[in-house]
Amino acid sequence: MDFEIASLTLRALRRVLRATEIGSRQLATATGLTPSQLLVLREIDMRGSATPGTIAQALQFSQATITAIVDRLEALGFVQRERSKRDKRQFHLSTLPSGKAALADAPDPLQMIFTERFMALPSWEQAMILAAVERLATLMDAQDIDAAPLLDSGQIDRSTPV
Repeated sequence: MDFEIASLTLRALRRVLRATEIGSRQLATATGLTPSQLLVLREIDMRGSATPGTIAQALQFSQATITAIVDRLEALGFVQRERSKRDKRQFHLSTLPSGKAALADAPDPLQMIFTERFMALPSWEQAMILAAVERLATLMDAQDIDAAPLLDSGQIDRSTPV
């Protein structure tokens, strides 16, 4: 019985991983973006104009990761960097029309769907799921792996889509 439960648990985990891969591929096909690139683009667009540091803090990504993602978004013509008029050391990011078009074409990323459904659960069930997933991470020796709150397969700063 214990082996069967372990097998069912691994199967459920594999379904989550596959859903993440499929969602990443659908996003890449529709927009040419990875989920992390889409999150950064959405955050910039939502704010109108923001510094890379503000985006990094909001998404819980490192400054270096944001720089790499913004470099890619800028190369695609989706965002622009403008030097701050007040502080020449700072840059402000804004979304270009092609970036807004990519956002309009983007399917709902898996993490948005998950967050909406998760937040609708009672708090006791949210806590139970968190405890179970944290325990699963420990069982897989993954408790110390640095990870952003993002459902994506691969590194979050990769420059080519899945």
